[in-house]
Amino acid sequence: MKLQKFSILFFVFLFSLLFLGGCQNFAQPISQTGFFFNTVITLTVYEGKDSKTLEGAFDLCEKYENMLSRTVEGSDIYRLNHSNGEPVTVSEETSFLLGEALSYAEMTEGRIDPTVAPLMDLWDFTSDSPKQVPSEDEIKALLPHVNYQNIKIDGNTVTITDTETQVDLGFIAKGYIADKLKEYFISQNVAHALINLGGNVLTLGGKPDGSSFKVGIQTPFESEGTPLYTVEVKDQSLVSSGNYERYFEQDGAIYHHILNPSTGYPYQNDLLEVTILSSSSMQGDALSTTCYALGLEEGMELIESIPDVEAAFVTKDYVVHKSSGFPD
Repeated sequence: MKLQKFSILFFVFLFSLLFLGGCQNFAQPISQTGFFFNTVITLTVYEGKDSKTLEGAFDLCEKYENMLSRTVEGSDIYRLNHSNGEPVTVSEETSFLLGEALSYAEMTEGRIDPTVAPLMDLWDFTSDSPKQVPSEDEIKALLPHVNYQNIKIDGNTVTITDTETQVDLGFIAKGYIADKLKEYFISQNVAHALINLGGNVLTLGGKPDGSSFKVGIQTPFESEGTPLYTVEVKDQSLVSSGNYERYFEQDGAIYHHILNPSTGYPYQNDLLEVTILSSSSMQGDALSTTCYALGLEEGMELIESIPDVEAAFVTKDYVVHKSSGFPD
């Protein structure tokens, strides 16, 4: 399964969040953990909701994994990637998400590209086997097929015009799924919930006592649970992308999973990670990778141009650069 942000780029550590003294006058939260989207996810609801509510949420996760994963045989994305240039009818949701992915590709002139999948497979950051930098010839052979313009959408019909182009929605799909889980919880009259899809954190309301959730952002290259800073979140999403979760070292250099579609090599800039604070987790998911690709200056300029979205950029000196509205 390769729905993870090619990048669950880091681990968002939930800090002083559940079972705290501030909640003892309220119903204890119900929490359940599972494995979806190639990562461990945890869903938590409050105020006396029974386990059936969480069962329905996990059923929804299974639905989206079977729809959007490129490694699940029969999924929309799997069928697209094996279509040999023939038109494929996909679900309305898949068509929508593909369109959103293409909009970020267009906005960045291809610096974010949902057809980077062949390069991801070549680098194979998720494998447990020893990793090494691919040869220049291997990379060059794939570059002509990495082009978001090879995806054509007409309603629910999608055509990939290059038979060697492969689609992966890993930079945006988990955020979309988190938003859908939040919608589901609202439909079940849940007022307070925490959705943690392996680093994509989305909150429904705050804690039942009215306080915010506190989320710690992992310090790059430190052990899990070592926060660099914390953010109070209420009815918002936090998503991060960085270079320290999927990487390897060779000859003293670090090679990470956020690949530049035009060169086939990892992006090289002064950033360790980017965290996006927004109401939409899908937007945050896409923007976190987008801003990492753009770098500090262009990424900050983009964030300041988008209403109700904030960002924190961590540079290689571990300084946190916050947008004008990012909470202290």
